[in-house]
Order: sequence, then structure tokens, then C-alpha cells
Amino acid sequence: MNILEAQDWTFPIPIAYGPGRLTEIADFCRDAGMKKPLLVTDRGSRELPFIASIMQTLSDNGLPSGIYADISPNPRDDEIAAGREMFRAGEHDGVVAVGGGSGMDGGKAIATVATNDIDLWAFEFERTPPDMSKEKPFPPLICIPTTAGTGAETEGTAMITELERKMKFCTWHPQLKPVLALLDPEITVGLPANLTAWTGCDAMVHAIEAYCVPGFHPMCDGIALQGLRLINTWLPTAVNEPGHIEARGGMLTGSCLAGIAFLKGLGMVHAISHMVGAEYDTHHGLTNAIVLPAVLKFNAQSIADKIPQMCDAMDVGDKSFDGFYRAVCEMLDSLGIPLTLADIGVPADCAAVIAEKAIQDSAATTNPRVASVAEIQSIIERAISHGR
Repeated sequence: MNILEAQDWTFPIPIAYGPGRLTEIADFCRDAGMKKPLLVTDRGSRELPFIASIMQTLSDNGLPSGIYADISPNPRDDEIAAGREMFRAGEHDGVVAVGGGSGMDGGKAIATVATNDIDLWAFEFERTPPDMSKEKPFPPLICIPTTAGTGAETEGTAMITELERKMKFCTWHPQLKPVLALLDPEITVGLPANLTAWTGCDAMVHAIEAYCVPGFHPMCDGIALQGLRLINTWLPTAVNEPGHIEARGGMLTGSCLAGIAFLKGLGMVHAISHMVGAEYDTHHGLTNAIVLPAVLKFNAQSIADKIPQMCDAMDVGDKSFDGFYRAVCEMLDSLGIPLTLADIGVPADCAAVIAEKAIQDSAATTNPRVASVAEIQSIIERAISHGR
């Protein structure tokens, strides 16, 4: 297996993988019917070299582009509204969403509302999708992940903070899917070690939670385990050897697989993390990593039949829950993940409020063990005070 060989995959959407594939961005945009794309990224990525490279490549190939970079680490609904206005004012005809979870979520949400006058929250995941039969088509959307973590590049879903309630919700429409996901490991080489670890943990949590969702879904289950295997193999190397291009390629692929797997659903780690992030603007992957052990403890009996397969994927000899839990905690320790939510500024008295919000998150409904508000509060309190 040559992990550095360029590949074109067709499942679940067209995916272009391989080092250096970013140089083909003009062809990809043109193939999608774009003549004047709008790049959407987060504030932290705006000045990175590959953003200028994308815009220069597009310009050199007769595709003028604009850029909207006013996206927070936890994207907000007012930022999406401003992006919609920029799309229209610039007469753009496509969106290229570039970044980690925030940049891609921002771009996907802007694409959701760019060509219609429907309120963003009409596209909230738990609501009946709006009838688009009399609306203009959604603009073509290309997603380019710059971290190996969120795995958000193959779907049109976006996690957005509603400012009024300080809660995160998922927006989507079944007719909006990226026309292409572009996975270029070279883009991720410059990511600092801490962000490589945090985003890598996000991918690991996606794989674990997706696999543990109850129900018969062999495709997502197989993809989750392969994603977990790649992440376990390559994440330590990517953190400790930032220029290791094979590790970057393995992580980018593993992250993508884990993102596909959670079409099956997620669990209580995400339900809690979404609301902590919306309230305290914490990094999503880091928050997931800290919350994971407390949720695993809560779910232990309900995921007993899933443990041996996850142990195989992580090359763990002791296939008991304790063996798996210990391996996960050792991984978090090796990556320098703080022990508790208190260590990242989450106050001790927030558990009750966060629990009331977390139970409303769609990820709570697919957790393998049903939890009451009081039980969620106990999980949060453990994550704040004890961690792992």
C-alpha cells in the first residue's frame, strides 16, 4: 500500500486524495461549474500560505475568487448571515470551504442559504427540511480539510452556534452535498503539535462513538473500525514528527473515514462537547478528548459487545472494557490532553445548565445508553473534576 499515491474515490462523494492535489483546484472548480468561487475559511487560517496559493492558482486559470474569513472557532449564525451577503454582493457561483471544522462548517452553512432567502434555522437537523422545489439550486460546494479531525468534508451538515440561546445546532439539507472533497496531506504538515493532537482526538472520538451507536449498519461500522485503526497507527507519529507526510496522509484518511461513519450517529461526548463549546468557546476536539473517558465509563455496560473489535483496531491485547479504557487514556496522556474540563476554563458550577442543553442535542439520542438530565450532569461533573 502506497499511502502517498494519488487516488480518486467515488464513495460516498467524489474524493481526490494525495499530496499536491491542491494544485488541481482550478480544474476541480471548473468541473463543478464555478466561474467565480467564494473561499470560506476561519480567521485563524486566513493568512496561511495555502489560502493565498489557492486564490493565485484560481486567478492564474481565469477564475477570479473572493474570500470570506470571518468565521469563529465555533461558527455563529450572524457570521453565516454576513457570508451570505458577501456571496451575493460578489456575484459568486460556488463555495470552496477550507479549514478545520469551523472553516468547513462556515462554508457549508453559507452554501445552504446563499441562493435562497430561507432562514438558516429552518434547516436545523431536527426540523422537516425546507421545500426547495421553487428555490434556486444550492451552489456547488467543494470542501478542503486543513486538519485531520472533523471529517466534515463529505457531507453538507454544519454545526452552528445560535447566539440567542448559546446552543449549537446542526444545519443541513438532503439536496446539499459537496461535489468534491479534496484531501491533500501537504496542507496539514504545518499544523502545530497541539492542534494535530486535538483534531486527531476529534477523529478518534468520531470513530469510537459512531461504532458504538446501536443498530445494524455494517457499512458505517466497518468504516469506523478502519478509521480507528488508521488514527491509532498514525496519530502519535503525526504529533511527534510534524513533517511525516505518510502520517499526515494516514490521519487525513482516517479522519475522513470516521466522519463518514458518523452518518450512523454520535453520542454523549458530542452532545456535551457541543454545548460546552457554544457556552465557553472551547476547542471542539480538545473538549471531546477530555469528555470521552467519563462517557466511556457511563456507557461501559452498553458497549460491552463492541469492545473486542475496537481493541483489535487499536492493537490492544486486553480486550476487556478496562483494557480498552486504559489504552484510550494512555493515548490521551501521550498526546498531552489535559485531565479535566476545569483545566481548560470550564467552571465547576455549569454542569446542570450544560446537561439541560446537552439532552436536546441530536447526538444524545443515539448514545448507546439512554441518559437522564441528572445522569448527564453527573458525567459533566466527572469530566470537570476528575476526567480520567
